[in-house]
Amino acid sequence: MISVSILDLVPVTQGSTPREALRKSLDLAQHAERFGYRRYWVAEHHNMTGIASAATAVVIGYLAGGTSTIRIGAGGIMLPNHAPLVVAEQFGTLESLYPGRIDLGLGRAPGTDQQGLRALRRDPARADEFPEDVQELQALLAPVQPGQAIQAVPGGGLKVPLWILGSSTFGAQLAGHLGLPFAFASHFAPDALMDALAIYRTRFQPSTQLEKPYVMIGVNVVAADTDKEARYLFSTTQQAFTNLARGRPGPQQPPIDDIEQYWSPSEKLRASHMLAYSVVGSAETVGDGMRRLVAATRADEVMVVSNIYDYTKRVRSYESVAAAAA
Repeated sequence: MISVSILDLVPVTQGSTPREALRKSLDLAQHAERFGYRRYWVAEHHNMTGIASAATAVVIGYLAGGTSTIRIGAGGIMLPNHAPLVVAEQFGTLESLYPGRIDLGLGRAPGTDQQGLRALRRDPARADEFPEDVQELQALLAPVQPGQAIQAVPGGGLKVPLWILGSSTFGAQLAGHLGLPFAFASHFAPDALMDALAIYRTRFQPSTQLEKPYVMIGVNVVAADTDKEARYLFSTTQQAFTNLARGRPGPQQPPIDDIEQYWSPSEKLRASHMLAYSVVGSAETVGDGMRRLVAATRADEVMVVSNIYDYTKRVRSYESVAAAAA
């Protein structure tokens, strides 16, 4: 059995609105709960017309309020964009409202482009302070100490589980040093996966939160009735990564019959490389592919990303993945 979770980018499809995207995400979270997924995460992105999860803590509250058992969390909060106190207060509030169901994944990237970074009034150098910010956040969520001058209310003593997210070996080193679970963004940054996991496991130091290493890997997964149909549906993701390389990200596009007509050879090479950790096909193909990935990485959990344009087919894909992982 493979432990599976969902990363939802809350995609805004062509011709739709963020409101519609958010409502579909709640419906999908409710389906995921019934399908047996362990957790459901949304991520902080800014200045992207195809993603509706910018106000991540607000979205988490919306999803948690509409579900009852599945863990809801951030995959993640881009900590350099925020004061640790504010994050502790936000997630302390969420944990108070939905006890035992909130996860807080932390990343050090801005989650936006340079223009978005300026609009956020953030200094890019803040990313260098990420380790210190994580430890400050840990202290704010830990039991309040006598004479503690700054407290997160709510937040202090609630011990919201923290995760370190990463796409390089930097996050692996930090997660190991702090004894936190580690989630690697292999669904778009495959290069350092194996090195990062080896470093994390080698350098892991037990903590009050975690006794032994715990690894989650991100994987693009598209399941359909046939391999051919799944490859067709996957062209939506291939277009999105091509558009990102072109510097023109936007709303999610419908699938196309011939992706070769859409991208140039160089764009194909770049997008296909970024999508190296993708499993696309029938339920049987997907099950075999996921088992091979778990065997190769020794991952404890797989975070599934299924960016499918047709919402009904997206739900069916997640249902097939859950069945294949069981």
